[in-house]
Amino acid sequence: MDSNLAVSIRRIIRQQGYKQSAIAERAGINEKTFSNMLNGRKIIASEDIYKILAALGVTPNELFGFDDQPQKSA
Repeated sequence: MDSNLAVSIRRIIRQQGYKQSAIAERAGINEKTFSNMLNGRKIIASEDIYKILAALGVTPNELFGFDDQPQKSA
């Protein structure tokens, strides 16, 4: 799961035009630790996910690629 999570985080960073170091700083995570998370050398803990979400300004659904819009029933 972490590799997919890291790919999603990197994708959003790229889409938003930020540098990885800026997101690490906003999330309060050491730059080297953040880099290790995104490169699979460190597990991304659940508490770090919330910090990263806040730093990116996205919802969990956006991070995991789900549509935030409610489904309409037929």
